[in-house]
Amino acid sequence: MKTIYVGNINYAASAEDLKELFSQYGEVLSAKIINDRETGRSKGFGFIEMESGAESAIEELNGKEFQGRRLRVNVARPREARA
Repeated sequence: MKTIYVGNINYAASAEDLKELFSQYGEVLSAKIINDRETGRSKGFGFIEMESGAESAIEELNGKEFQGRRLRVNVARPREARA
């Protein structure tokens, strides 16, 4: 399983939209868009977990326009501990 970071997402996009986009490349286990805790509004980035096809999804979708914005797609780095 691989976790993919997706940045520069249109604020109106849903996790379902992302899941649909990435499912062209393999099985999507989960799709999550990160929201601001206080406003509940999308922060414009999210994460996709894929069982297979992650490499080709990253290669094909990085820089591709989706809902009017160019996506930034790469392998997610492990979360750093907060101080």
